[in-house]
Amino acid sequence: MNFAVIGCGVISGRYLQNAPMFRGVKIVACADLRPEAARKQAKAHGIKAMSVSAALKSDAIDGIINLTVPNAHFAVSRRALCAGKHVFSEKPLSVLPREGRALVELADKHKLGLGVAPDTFLGPGQRYARSLIEGGKTGRIVAASAFLMSRGMEHWHPDPTFFFKPGGGPVLDMGPYYLTALINLIGPVRDVMALDGMGLAERIITAEGPKKGEAITVETPTTSLATLRFANGALATLALSWDVFQHGHRPLELYGTEGSLRVPDPNFFGGDVEFAAAREPWSVTATAGQVTGKPNHPDINPQFANYRMLGVAELADAVRHKRQPRASGALGLHVLDVMDAILRSGRTRKLVSITGGAQPAAFSEAEVAALLVDPQATRG
Repeated sequence: MNFAVIGCGVISGRYLQNAPMFRGVKIVACADLRPEAARKQAKAHGIKAMSVSAALKSDAIDGIINLTVPNAHFAVSRRALCAGKHVFSEKPLSVLPREGRALVELADKHKLGLGVAPDTFLGPGQRYARSLIEGGKTGRIVAASAFLMSRGMEHWHPDPTFFFKPGGGPVLDMGPYYLTALINLIGPVRDVMALDGMGLAERIITAEGPKKGEAITVETPTTSLATLRFANGALATLALSWDVFQHGHRPLELYGTEGSLRVPDPNFFGGDVEFAAAREPWSVTATAGQVTGKPNHPDINPQFANYRMLGVAELADAVRHKRQPRASGALGLHVLDVMDAILRSGRTRKLVSITGGAQPAAFSEAEVAALLVDPQATRG
């Protein structure tokens, strides 16, 4: 299945670099509103630079990988689906639930595949954690905690303005990683209560580049604290903030009737999984030796497993076998509904209830290996 990338920003490099690892998918072209950005990526990866319109019209392209900024996700994905292309979109599916719902309905109507990042939950960190839960090691999950806390990105991103405007903020930008992980491990969310705030009214860009020293007026919450209730009755605390320099919280912990589980950073694919049965000490299981567990990011002195494109390959396999992809549009829509509920509850100070959503199908080591050209190369 031939794909074209639309949106040649920072994240496109990882997709293009990883694409040759996977069977059944090939990136043959890229496009961007800035032709020079498309030409640069095309030259670096030996593919064709095209206009967005040409990519959507081309009979040689089966699908679109939508890597545009969040506020453009809906328009680009809708155009692609209307053009008869399968779509895999970076997160979030859209910035508004009604738009996300329209995309899911459009894909269903035209019998097209629709997938959405993150696909990190398909990696061995969460695969192994889920196997412990489903194997009964933790007992029934009754509570969880998830923390994403940093000082934002104005110190490293050359143009971070969109992060601090409507459609940005830590809930929509980083929330998908943590919420997708929680839904994958526990199931769908039913109720949300949240409070939010804004640590700074203005951000100064300190990253090197033409915008260094410019001020950004912040127009979206930069700290949100939420309590979630899941369909199975479990409760979770979720903290998402770009107002924190240092902290000591684990990214993700789950607490069951028989034991506790520490899950690696859901922004990446691998990492160590820790489990404690009842009051026993923590035991640590490294997942680097599993498929897609080998650290490959950053390119020099890699420390993290980053196999973005796995979701695209899994989507293509789902289309071929006429089944629901795991990183599906429906899952992305449920995540979007939860994020919207967090933001609405933060504004209104009221509980927001959610319907729909489902836990994606579990993903086995054998299934992910079947999508790779050389599974052994992704093991540590």
